[in-house]
Amino acid sequence: MRNTAANFAVRSIMQVSEQRSSIVIQGFRLETHLWPGTVPRGPTLLLLHEGLGCIALWRDFPKLLAEATGCTVIAYSRAGYGNSEPCKLPRPLDYMEREADLLEDVVNALKLDSYVLLGHSDGGSIAALAAGCEQSRLRGLILLAPHFFVEDISLRAIRAATEVYASGELHDRLQRYHADPDIAFHGWSGTWLDPGFREWDITNVIPNWQCPVLAIQGTEDPYGTAAQIEVIERAAAQAETHLLPACGHAPHLETSDQVLGLITTFVGGLSP
Repeated sequence: MRNTAANFAVRSIMQVSEQRSSIVIQGFRLETHLWPGTVPRGPTLLLLHEGLGCIALWRDFPKLLAEATGCTVIAYSRAGYGNSEPCKLPRPLDYMEREADLLEDVVNALKLDSYVLLGHSDGGSIAALAAGCEQSRLRGLILLAPHFFVEDISLRAIRAATEVYASGELHDRLQRYHADPDIAFHGWSGTWLDPGFREWDITNVIPNWQCPVLAIQGTEDPYGTAAQIEVIERAAAQAETHLLPACGHAPHLETSDQVLGLITTFVGGLSP
């Protein structure tokens, strides 16, 4: 579908019309990026990045998503990530709950009338928490490798990442995407590896979801197992789940075509 002449023309228009801007949420300036859609009155897809992510680290996925679905796509970098304003460390152990509480302010600042939350990893957890509250404008919830509780596999992977960061290799890579890579990395790793975080569990929000849900997990994810979406299958009223073979922690980048197809079908089936 994305290789036709017509879609090439749409891509060219989108590239010209992409908008970089910022919003201010509780005193923090947050960078935003918008990829316009082609479907009138369709919901906006609002992207929530992972624990080491930012707008730039979505790579070309938002553009491809706008092309595939026809929906406008917006991404923003949370405080302490990308080119958004820095935050103080250490992050509180309930930082994801706090980010979820800010989402209504984000939605209002972006002037969204109808939207779908799409979260990856920590962003998936934040989206899940926000969807557990009353969200009258929320049309759907898409979760990529979300976390609902802490697993040993997650902590082992974060400890390994901490060693790579201390060697300088990961620091140098993150410096290309974050104004302050130390805040981005230690704000994430320091919280997850805090002994007090071991009991973090947000599975109680799942029965509160009032919208359709699409959840995707890779079988080879070093940061989480199939148990993270199995809790959705047991507790959610209207959820579609997919466990992708030979896929790691970033399904949208590692199996882009398949994930884009699943999301396009899901979004196309949402009520106006």
